[in-house]
Amino acid sequence: MSEARTRFAPSPTGYMHIGNLRTALYEYLVAKKDNGTFILRIEDTDQGRFVEGAVDVIYNTMRDCGLKHDEGPDVGGEYGPYVQSERMGMYKQYAEQLVELGGAHYCFCDEARLEAEREEKGDSFKYDDPCKYLTKEEIQAKLDAGEPYVIRQNIDPTETACFDDEVYGHIEVSCADLDEQILLKSDGFPTYNFANVIDDHLMKISHVVRGNEYLSSTPKYNLIYDAFGWQKPTYIHLPPVMKDEFHKLSKRNGDASFQDLVAKGYLPAAIMNYIALLGWSPADNEEIFTLEELTKKFDVARISKSPSIFDIEKLTWMNGVYIRNMEPEKWHEMALPYINNAVKGNFDTHLIANILQQRMNTLGEIEEAIDFFDELPEYSTDLFVNKKMKTTDEVALTSLKASKEMLEGLTEYNFDTLHEGYLGLAGKLEMKNGQIMYPVRIAITGKERTPGGAVEISNILGKEETIRRIELAIKKLEEKLG
Repeated sequence: MSEARTRFAPSPTGYMHIGNLRTALYEYLVAKKDNGTFILRIEDTDQGRFVEGAVDVIYNTMRDCGLKHDEGPDVGGEYGPYVQSERMGMYKQYAEQLVELGGAHYCFCDEARLEAEREEKGDSFKYDDPCKYLTKEEIQAKLDAGEPYVIRQNIDPTETACFDDEVYGHIEVSCADLDEQILLKSDGFPTYNFANVIDDHLMKISHVVRGNEYLSSTPKYNLIYDAFGWQKPTYIHLPPVMKDEFHKLSKRNGDASFQDLVAKGYLPAAIMNYIALLGWSPADNEEIFTLEELTKKFDVARISKSPSIFDIEKLTWMNGVYIRNMEPEKWHEMALPYINNAVKGNFDTHLIANILQQRMNTLGEIEEAIDFFDELPEYSTDLFVNKKMKTTDEVALTSLKASKEMLEGLTEYNFDTLHEGYLGLAGKLEMKNGQIMYPVRIAITGKERTPGGAVEISNILGKEETIRRIELAIKKLEEKLG
């Protein structure tokens, strides 16, 4: 079996939405599973939807996700150009050749009238083109007179179109249900459907991986392949990624793109890991794997026919696993911009990163989690009361006064002496550890939930600041208790 050649062919119309990125990932995996070739092709013929800078978004997204293409506009290859607008000169000759082969015909009908009829009839519109019945002489006369025309596909309504899909199996469609689509527009530009087939053939694409919304178009593509006598590719149509049971995930509906997720603090590797599972499952039910591991495990036979629902909570959990498994130095480097944005004081960022790593699920959670370091927020003394920790205002006041005295007596101030000191107080006062640690943590952070405990945060704040904050808490409680 020859090596697979797959292509990811996005249109530069904005950010990369999750469904598109999953298609790119599966195309990459289909190619690399077989040591094949993964190609990037930019389909920019729809200039009305072109967004400035969107091509760079495609390059940057592919790079950030580790989807390195073997051929493409930026790296070249023997089947270029890899930008569709740079291939414009070739489509007309193929359309005219298709007319000669009987797979298409010239249509001189008024496009505005046809469009109005299409609008009126909607999905039920199916055009029986009278131009199909023109003689060669009549056609030539119209061409010689310079009449505008399109080239439209020929479809025999008595035939049946069938093909095999790797996911959906054998599919048969009556050609009577297929619309004779335009292949070449009156301005000489190809339609998406025609250019796609020509480019896939010329680039020797062996496997076409795309969303199942193209299942209904595939019979028409195949008729073009057959008319030219070309070998058809292997088709792998993917189930949709859904927002919920009824709605597809779509940037148009305001759903998160890859760029949106990264901006919220999700890691590209975690995003890729998660979207791999949207419509595919490994045989061993493992959930966490690198792109390299995924390439080894991936099997087209395990792609589901059923839609997948994008679950942001599952992605958040998975992102947290990636953060916790990261090398501490790499995590520090990644978290540092967020730490510096939230903390301007002279605190050890490595220590802050350490307390964050085991508790953060996204980078976007960092700033709010550590906003107490520079300035103690206003807080209610109600926080000191905790049934689970068995703390009351009186317990908290006793604990804080003893903690202040212990801290003032420390000649060496570090994690170990703090840990020993706080635990020693619990034994001395015959309290539970939580009855010491919990009030201290509330006093020095002003928050119910924090990324670190009393020992770690006291260590980062330093002796003077920790004592100052505990003194403020003592004063608050004394005023409350009278």
